[in-house]
Amino acid sequence: MNELQKVGIIAKVSGPLIVAKNMKDVQMFDVVRVSEKRLIGEVIELRGDRASIQVYEETAGIGPGEPVYLTGEPLSVELAPGLIQGIFDGIQRPLDVINDMAGDRIPLGIDVPKLNRDKKWKFVPTKKVNDKVVGGDIIGEVDETVIVKHKIMVPPHVEGTITWIYEGEATITEPIARIKKADGEEVEIPMLQKWPVRIGRPYNKKLAPKAPMVTGQRVIDTLFPIAIGGIAAIPGPFGSGKTVVQHQLAKWADADIIVYVGCGERGNEMTDVLNEFPNLKDPKTGEPLMNRTVLIANTSNMPVAAREASIYTGITIAEYYRDMGYRVAIMADSTSRWAEALREMSGRLEEMPGEEGYPAYLSSRLAEFYERAGLVEALGSEGRQGAISAIGAVSPPGGDTSEPVSQATLRIVKVFWGLSAQLAYARHFPAIDWLRSYSLYEEDLKSFFDENNKDWTSLVSLTKSILQKEAELNEIVRLVGVDSLEFSDRLTLDCARSIREDYLHQNAFDDVDTYTSLNKQYGILKSILTWYQEGLKSLEENVSYHKLVNMNILERIGRMKYVVEDEFSKEFEEVLTEMNKEFEELRKVDDFYA
Repeated sequence: MNELQKVGIIAKVSGPLIVAKNMKDVQMFDVVRVSEKRLIGEVIELRGDRASIQVYEETAGIGPGEPVYLTGEPLSVELAPGLIQGIFDGIQRPLDVINDMAGDRIPLGIDVPKLNRDKKWKFVPTKKVNDKVVGGDIIGEVDETVIVKHKIMVPPHVEGTITWIYEGEATITEPIARIKKADGEEVEIPMLQKWPVRIGRPYNKKLAPKAPMVTGQRVIDTLFPIAIGGIAAIPGPFGSGKTVVQHQLAKWADADIIVYVGCGERGNEMTDVLNEFPNLKDPKTGEPLMNRTVLIANTSNMPVAAREASIYTGITIAEYYRDMGYRVAIMADSTSRWAEALREMSGRLEEMPGEEGYPAYLSSRLAEFYERAGLVEALGSEGRQGAISAIGAVSPPGGDTSEPVSQATLRIVKVFWGLSAQLAYARHFPAIDWLRSYSLYEEDLKSFFDENNKDWTSLVSLTKSILQKEAELNEIVRLVGVDSLEFSDRLTLDCARSIREDYLHQNAFDDVDTYTSLNKQYGILKSILTWYQEGLKSLEENVSYHKLVNMNILERIGRMKYVVEDEFSKEFEEVLTEMNKEFEELRKVDDFYA
């Protein structure tokens, strides 16, 4: 720390915002150390020789006249083996290391390495001497965990010929290769890379989404799917299950790496995440889920400025694993708290407020974050593909999605899973409202779904029309009662209830029901809708409505979601066979009486 250059003097302190003078040598977004406590801060505004600094630590006890030290670097993350299983704060300080050093509270000005400098990793080269490489090429691998192979890449903008490459154990700061550039200069490459969080990592090109990110959650995969590399928002009021939905996605989504950003959430909720994730088993490998997870914990009682940085820290780590060719899912919980941090800092900077006091640049900042997601062809000569799927929770006050953060988010994302307090109070989970939610990826993913099950799209379309019809019929029922409806409409209501209770309702805590494969989803939905379509035909043939709604097969259809995956194909065939037999018998009996 002693080598830092003292450049400025504090002129004003306003909570996490500090104004310093004599700062003409600094640049926007440079990191500085404030006062003799060496608090970490970032320059966010320059006016003449005065700089406004947002400080990522508590500023109590700091006053005018104290020094400001310049680091000459922007806010950056360290990218190397050791990220997976890590629990960091918003500016990538390792919370477990700080806990071991200083206890439960983060001391002011603490300076610890972001990643372990002493641990040795076994580096296995995949390139050899005299190989030509470009930025992004993989030169070796490290087993970061039993699940994740960490691929060591040539830093972007480095190109040349390998003159030396190492094999064996090394720390992240020791050189593992030397590359001779075209101008004759030799560059030493360690495993560690640093990258400024506010600048997206480069890639060759962005690709159109073509496959769904299967989540195992029936309401999502069937009605409102998200593509691999897609962006989605989960707005919902307090208690509607946003966090549980994100936990389910983290556990079951079709992604190789999970980055979970707890941004301004309640401390006890974040504690639950930190306690639960190490104990969750990864269903694909049987290993702990933490073996492919990075956690960034930034609770609501932590300094507000660090909340703003945590989103960028998370997305930069996600981009790093994307560049290796992995599919990454980043969960941001919640972007509303992040926007509140923006609003607070904007107010302290005395900027002109926009709607509801949020800064005028709220939409562009949200877009900056979400647009860093996507399916891309990564840098390098191999042409590998990687993806980031971004899912942001939004916590609108009182569940009112007309407020600025929800509206700005909806203009950017392509999937909207609107949570309903009414469904949550009725204990229907996931409480995703099928009348308000939507997905703009349906058209892109239609061919994928129909390729696996040829009538998938028509089944989904029929399901949505039945649920829509149910809402219209319920208005009539409220006014004049169910007996006023035709039998075909009453059958529609019965089918809608079956879709809601036997299909869309899913128990996250049941070992079988917590995850449903696409084939099983197709089978359950096909069974429900086959009964409905055959029921309508039977009504036309004068079969009694009461016999249709009391068929024995309905009980078996209701239990299909609890059938284990291995036995489901057999169960599906038996259900269809038994249903056809029962319909034939009903029609024979009613034909006889007719």
